[in-house]
Amino acid sequence: MTDTRTRAFGATTIDKRSVAAGAIGNMLEWYDFAVFGFFAAAIGAQFFPGDDKIAGLLNTFAVFAVGYLARPIGGVLFGIVGDRIGRRRALQVSVLAMAVPTSLIAVLPTHAEIGIWAAVLLVVLRLAQGFSVGGEFIGSISYLVEVAPPRRRGLYGSFAVFSAVGGMLLGSAVATGLHLALAPEAIAAWGWRLPFLGGIVLGVVGWNLRRRLHETPAFAAIEAAGGTVRHPELQALRRMPVAIVQAGAMVLLLGVGIYTLFVWMPTYLNHIVTPAVPHALIVNTLAMILMIALMPVAGAAADRFGYKPVLIAAMLATAVLVYPLFVWIDTASLAAMVVAMIVFAVVNGFLQGPTPVALAAQFPVEIRFSAMAVGYNTSLALFGGTAPLVATWLISKTGNLASPAWYVAAIAVLSAVATLTLKGRYHLDGDAG
Repeated sequence: MTDTRTRAFGATTIDKRSVAAGAIGNMLEWYDFAVFGFFAAAIGAQFFPGDDKIAGLLNTFAVFAVGYLARPIGGVLFGIVGDRIGRRRALQVSVLAMAVPTSLIAVLPTHAEIGIWAAVLLVVLRLAQGFSVGGEFIGSISYLVEVAPPRRRGLYGSFAVFSAVGGMLLGSAVATGLHLALAPEAIAAWGWRLPFLGGIVLGVVGWNLRRRLHETPAFAAIEAAGGTVRHPELQALRRMPVAIVQAGAMVLLLGVGIYTLFVWMPTYLNHIVTPAVPHALIVNTLAMILMIALMPVAGAAADRFGYKPVLIAAMLATAVLVYPLFVWIDTASLAAMVVAMIVFAVVNGFLQGPTPVALAAQFPVEIRFSAMAVGYNTSLALFGGTAPLVATWLISKTGNLASPAWYVAAIAVLSAVATLTLKGRYHLDGDAG
């Protein structure tokens, strides 16, 4: 089995268009999934009306978190497709599965029109989105790492997170543009719907990019040798339960960090910190540009030095710096926000860049998609998607605006410990692990 796997990784011919398709489709999906967080306040007012602004945000971020509950299920089902039929088929289906619910959110009736059913329908559509994303991101990791040349797995894998956060960046940029172009009353009434129309673009562009994808050499070799397994999800749980738990623990900070420090942060700065910090969305967008620019650098560093040193350094830096930066932000100073967001961008860029190759290195080809999907999606469902909810809840219960920082710091320490325990069993043709 090892020889077959090694030959599969070594016999890679790069199709740059296929790499672009794997990354760009991922970006489009994450734009639609994350834009919900950027318009949380407006959505909360339409679907959870009331006088308590914090209660409305809690309800909205609870719906945001619901989307993550479907991710493990979607990950398992797409993992079966990816490990039995192929990576490219999983990617083709996932991009279409995201387009429909996202488009429907754009035309969803509000509480004023159909009462409680508006919230119910919103939850259903978020579950459908989560189902799709559960397979999309892991499929992108599997595809990009497996088509990469030897000793460039970290660099090529980094484009999975580059494109995912690029989608969030696009969402942030759209939110910024709409808030500059429209009055707050227009955003609250109908402007929040406009970004979700991107689901139509997603369906057309994403499918056109992915319908010509070639299968990865690694999977093609396993398939030709009859090495695919009937139930990859069960095989993964039976053969490698400890590695799945370790991988899930490693990515805890990836989810909690991005959703607390970037997706939730504009809401925090505009609706929780008093007085509201000016230009929060603009600064958030610029910080995300810096973060994604550093991801390929971090991926290349993982190829050079190994993924463990890069990941652990970023995790420990987060644990040490996040609380004092939150305290400084809470002064409502624009300068404090700018400096803090730059620091968050740097440490998150180096955290996220090496993560795809670190995940892929833990599992063999025949169960890789399924094993990563179980570990990653379970972690993101329980901790990543709930991070804005937890952060808002901590503030409401403690009255301490910096209290979310302690949560982020604790998660950072847990992720660092988990990363230290990784074995790196499958080094992808001798790449650093």
